[in-house]
Amino acid sequence: MKFFLCFQFSSLIGILLAAMAPATVGGNEAARSRDELTEPVLRVATASPAKPQRHPLDPALDMARGGLEIMQESVVDYTAILVKRERVNGQLGEHEYIQLKVRNRRVVDGRLVTPFSVYMNFLRPASTRGREVLYVEGQNNGKLVAREGTGMARFLPAVWLYPTGTIAMRNQLYPITDVGIENLVKKLIERGEEEKQSASSTCQVSFHENATINGRSCTLLQLRHDKPGPGVEFHLAQIFIDDELNLPIRYAAYGFPQRPGEAPPILEEYTYLNLQLNVGLTDRDFDYTNSDYGFR
Repeated sequence: MKFFLCFQFSSLIGILLAAMAPATVGGNEAARSRDELTEPVLRVATASPAKPQRHPLDPALDMARGGLEIMQESVVDYTAILVKRERVNGQLGEHEYIQLKVRNRRVVDGRLVTPFSVYMNFLRPASTRGREVLYVEGQNNGKLVAREGTGMARFLPAVWLYPTGTIAMRNQLYPITDVGIENLVKKLIERGEEEKQSASSTCQVSFHENATINGRSCTLLQLRHDKPGPGVEFHLAQIFIDDELNLPIRYAAYGFPQRPGEAPPILEEYTYLNLQLNVGLTDRDFDYTNSDYGFR
């Protein structure tokens, strides 16, 4: 842009000087010279600067930012069945089905008016059935409360744990403070921006219509790296955006196959089924003394 402006300014100076210079040739020649200058002047004056080339990830980031804006402006709370599976320390866990209640964080005039709140009730597999976890931002000394629902542990009292502590993070990739669609979108944007800044970025982006998740019409956004490299976290990532809600309801990331012809191994996947927005959750839904819950 700076070069273009300098070029335009110097060209106009040259044209003005030429027009003001004493005529050393015949009048017709001088008129013809001025006439010949007309078209270049118009071209320079009306030329547009070249548009910066967009990164392949920009359309995906635009979509993610749109989803984040919807969450922050229009979604107060929601319920869903979260189906998650994660590979932790090289071991792929089972699918976990979790009844989920989330109330989104809200700040007004720099003041926290609604803390980020999560309640989780594990439905399956059998090894975790009945487990309950509850966390409210800024309450209970920053701790979550949890209880087990199976085995002898179900008779024990609830325990208070720091979300990022060793026990709370056992067999988990992320703490409870990262749960939820808004946090998922923020993480996707963060990873996308990091990818854009990477000099070795080779990410390929594609969109696929008419995908479905649990009967919901979705647009599939697919990100792909053909080979591993510095900062490359996955071989393939898939994001399913609900066409009606304009929100991601499934994210799955796959690693690079160890051998040619093998299916890419799953790294992590999160699917939000039966998503219900703005259902009117209250403080009681995130109160560990709630008699509907098993904390004691």
